[in-house]
Amino acid sequence: MTGSGTGAAMSGRRYVVLGLAGVRSPWFREVGRWATAATVPIEFVRCVSAEELVARLDGGRTFSALLVDAGAPGLDRDLLDRARVAGLPAFVVDDGRATRDWVAIGAAAVLDADLGPGELMDELHRHGQTVDRLGDASHVTAADDVRSWSGRLIAVTGGSGAGASTLAMAAAQGLADDARHGGSVLLADLALRADQAMYHDARDIVPGLQELVDAHRTGTPTPTELRTMVFDAPERGYHLVLGLRRHRDWAALRPRAVDAALANLTAGYRLVIADIEPDLEGEEQVGAVEVEERNLLARTTAHRADLVLAVGTPDMKGLHDLLRVIAETVAFGVDPARIVPVVNRSTRPGRPRAEIAAAFAELVRPIGAELMTPLHITRQRRLETTLRDGGRLPVSMTRPLATAITSILDTVDPRTSEPAPAPIAVAPGSLGHFDDDEDGLR
Repeated sequence: MTGSGTGAAMSGRRYVVLGLAGVRSPWFREVGRWATAATVPIEFVRCVSAEELVARLDGGRTFSALLVDAGAPGLDRDLLDRARVAGLPAFVVDDGRATRDWVAIGAAAVLDADLGPGELMDELHRHGQTVDRLGDASHVTAADDVRSWSGRLIAVTGGSGAGASTLAMAAAQGLADDARHGGSVLLADLALRADQAMYHDARDIVPGLQELVDAHRTGTPTPTELRTMVFDAPERGYHLVLGLRRHRDWAALRPRAVDAALANLTAGYRLVIADIEPDLEGEEQVGAVEVEERNLLARTTAHRADLVLAVGTPDMKGLHDLLRVIAETVAFGVDPARIVPVVNRSTRPGRPRAEIAAAFAELVRPIGAELMTPLHITRQRRLETTLRDGGRLPVSMTRPLATAITSILDTVDPRTSEPAPAPIAVAPGSLGHFDDDEDGLR
């Protein structure tokens, strides 16, 4: 036993360690035996499933660290992040059979399955926290996961029928035509009702978004591996991530895996164009966590995006939808300077466009945000035929988008690599209590 462990025991403090492994795991039994025999100053709380572990984390008790077997079902990036949010460093105990970089996906350290009491105490002292008999933590030293990348993320969204998916394709083609971005532009279909596979006549729909996100649950694919999960659109010069095969498949996506997938895509490509839904509501707005989970792709993308292109049409209903999308995007927390209003299927320059600009300026005033003048994309003749034949989109459609995006990206700073905000645990008793003598919450 190390001296630091002895000091903790003598002071009445000890480590309260959560463990997750199969009941027959040798190291799991050994750590339990050390705790029972007081070989190490720890209380070992054993879990046999990821669900039980999550229930313990949500129970309000203070823990020092998490020990989890590399082969435990449910061990992935999201589970490790759940421990991090709870303030627990996670140690993965690996017997060498799992070939994954656990530290890269959130573990504080990797321990050998033949670890001894001294090694365990050294890691607890280095990363963990001691807990007194009342359950108060003395310190937390676990470091946050820090990611960085050089690519830029552009989200394209709009109401039903506005043509956001088509403009996402046009933006990707226009940017890919720029020699500075050649071979490094990606179009990602992140809509719940994904249409890009249809627009690109993709006969093979695997791999797609589900496989991409799943690969980031327990690791970080290399750039070479990433390229095997995307499709090539040689006519238009960009790569493509196919979307969900069915609307209901959103239920299989995990938050931190989605976040890691987006970070890795922007690390592998100079520009990522994401086709997303306009729905950004979360639990805070509607009181239902299921709604937030359904809107995970749009919320995560909008939070990370350098620019958001909000698409509408020039008719009355189209402008109404455009203003609603912008208002909800601003309410979500996107800086208005990063929002680009786009009027699709617009008339040619002249009085009608001036009237649209005036109406837009009047309607946007209640939002209370300074927005740039809408970008107009003229209605294209025979566009349906071009899409059906898989040909290149008209330059009159792609060039204005690419020019506007490039010039605006030059004026706004890259977004930070912080992941989307995680839920904050509420400490028991922090919301007050009912007094026996008086009615009401104190």
